[in-house]
Amino acid sequence: MLADALAVTTVAVTDVDRAKRFFAEQVGLTLFDETPAGCRFGAGRGSRLSVRRGQPNVGQTVAHFEVDDIEAVIRDLTSRGVVFEEYETPKTVDFIAQIGPARGAWFKDPDGNVFGVREGPVPEGW
Repeated sequence: MLADALAVTTVAVTDVDRAKRFFAEQVGLTLFDETPAGCRFGAGRGSRLSVRRGQPNVGQTVAHFEVDDIEAVIRDLTSRGVVFEEYETPKTVDFIAQIGPARGAWFKDPDGNVFGVREGPVPEGW
């Protein structure tokens, strides 16, 4: 049953209005729904991101976006004010780490939740 259900990533933030502006204006997601408790955004291929008021999960990757051109995504998001992180492990060069056959880069929302962008082969059936 759940194999056919839409999975929605939910992210806790301290300021829903600030997060709404960040995800809509800087990340470029489409706002689908808004309530006093939070909001929901749409992304590619039917995926969803829900934002609610709560304690952020600082320092952990809470979700990542599968992309075809990681450099283009980084250029676009940095032009909108999104700041990408440099890491020693995994080692990033110009924000990008090689992870097996894939490449990844990470940014934080205003509350410190970490989001990734990933370019590379995806498992069969996706």
